[in-house]
Amino acid sequence: MSRPVRVLLLTSSVVVSALATACGTQKVSVSRSQPGPYRGAVIFNQRCSGCHTLSYAATNGSAANVRTKEPNNGPNFNIRCERPMSRVVYAIENGGFSGAIMPPNVVVGQDAIDVANFVATYAGRQAPPIPGVAPCTTKPVGTLPAVTAATATTTAKKAAVTPSAAKPPQKKATAARTAKQTQGRTPVATP
Repeated sequence: MSRPVRVLLLTSSVVVSALATACGTQKVSVSRSQPGPYRGAVIFNQRCSGCHTLSYAATNGSAANVRTKEPNNGPNFNIRCERPMSRVVYAIENGGFSGAIMPPNVVVGQDAIDVANFVATYAGRQAPPIPGVAPCTTKPVGTLPAVTAATATTTAKKAAVTPSAAKPPQKKATAARTAKQTQGRTPVATP
């Protein structure tokens, strides 16, 4: 093997090694002092990075060019606002809003709540200003009802109200309704 070929091979192997080492060096940029959103960012990085982009979780799964987009390229959350948090939980539970590509319940329980909190808090922060549209950061993140926070799925919420706990509807005759029904009638005395 000639010297120029060896130098070229050595140089290219060093470049390839350097590039391979640099892959995946982005880190989650959410403060650890916020345990819920930080944990949500880590889970988002692990479970959602293949299809979604959100720089705070170091993910780049969305298509950069819509003309070369693949069906599994999800929304770019750097610019797409997702608030309130209940909207994100709905998408997690139901496979997005179309239900066509994203698997439903991709995360569940407390993981789903943490991911929803993270996405609702950090999505849309890099959106360009649009006249007449309020920036995402001015919209409320929202909260989840206690039942949802404990169970994290709508099916569990429905199961939380058992038939024995549900009160049957009661028919109550009010004085006004009774008076209206008997209006113009002469009461009949019963023996």
